[in-house]
Amino acid sequence: MAANQKGATAVRKSKNSKAVRYNKWGYIFLIPFIVAFLVFQLVPLVNTFYYSLFEYYRDGRKVIGPNWVGFKNYATIFKTDLLKYAGNTAIMWIMGFIPQILVSLLLAQWFSDSRLKLKGSAFFKTVIYLPNLIMASAFSMLFFALFSDNGPVNSILIKIGLIDEPFSFLYNVWGTRSLVAAMNFLMWFGNTTILLMAGIMGIDVSLYEAAEVDGANSWQRFTRITLPLLKPILIYVIITSLIGGIQMFDVPQILTDGAGGINRTSMTLIMYLNKHLFSKNYGLGGALSVILFIITTILSLSVYNIMYRKKDN
Repeated sequence: MAANQKGATAVRKSKNSKAVRYNKWGYIFLIPFIVAFLVFQLVPLVNTFYYSLFEYYRDGRKVIGPNWVGFKNYATIFKTDLLKYAGNTAIMWIMGFIPQILVSLLLAQWFSDSRLKLKGSAFFKTVIYLPNLIMASAFSMLFFALFSDNGPVNSILIKIGLIDEPFSFLYNVWGTRSLVAAMNFLMWFGNTTILLMAGIMGIDVSLYEAAEVDGANSWQRFTRITLPLLKPILIYVIITSLIGGIQMFDVPQILTDGAGGINRTSMTLIMYLNKHLFSKNYGLGGALSVILFIITTILSLSVYNIMYRKKDN
């Protein structure tokens, strides 16, 4: 009996030692990520918060500061049009994201349904992803040329009789916002489709077969099986899209030549931040960066908690 206990103890010790050896290699492989995170993300984040507490800017050739001002930069930021730019960012993000998630869900369901037997599905998957590979600057210049007053879009609309004179898309509030939203939709719906399609293909087919036997129609199978099991992928898509929306910069920057359109109605938060950095006002730029970090964190955690909120029993 004693011999058996000693043998079992020896086996457990051997397994634990093997686990320790395997864990050691796992930690070793994490070292590059930890070093990169500390050097390129955590240290800059701490420095940004530190400099946001100082008056630190360039006035011509003269550098003012750094002089300690506490939270004065934050108070100054909130006295500007920060809320207006936040609203602009939210409006253009919603205009682009809602069509993106709806179209991506539809395409992902079609492409992953083997019963439809779609021909050339591999070709179409490649085509819808291609816009994601195009640089946003190139996309913006293309739309700038297409929708200018003398561009081909206005020419076609005049020829078919829909309008009598060129419509100034780039000098109209909702025209500019719609172009920004359309470009964000075209650039990212392919990537979202691939992610959702991967999630749908990971769902056990027997669940659909059992639901079909029980008399569930296509809509019921989608809402009762597909959507609940896609929740982790949907949360990832929503949060990453939300972060990308807050960081919206290159498309409206190029399309509006950095001015933000009429009355700055297409000026985003990052465009506003870029103006502070361009003018070398590091104190206000740091304060705005910290505010954006806090907003992003709160919104991401809110989406995560709402999506994973358990129903009351």
